[in-house]
Amino acid sequence: MFRRRGPGLARVAVGTAVVAGTAGAVSHHQQQKYAAKDQAAYDEQVAAQQAQAPMAAPDAPDYAAELEQLAQLKAQGIITEEEFEAKKKQILGI
Repeated sequence: MFRRRGPGLARVAVGTAVVAGTAGAVSHHQQQKYAAKDQAAYDEQVAAQQAQAPMAAPDAPDYAAELEQLAQLKAQGIITEEEFEAKKKQILGI
């Protein structure tokens, strides 16, 4: 009568499922490994960029230049002595 020639349908399905599951697990592991490497490389790149370009310090106001300009305005008669003193105190924070 009918003779089976190979493994049964169920056995083939189980074997295929095992192979597919193993391949999926390996693929997932590799993706995690490469993602960790990519993140580490990105972190190193960001750290290198930050080390190369330190934050620039804000320019300090040039009080001497402002006071000289103010003195010139007073000498030219554009501002009065009282205005000069008031602005000088404001610049120096007195």
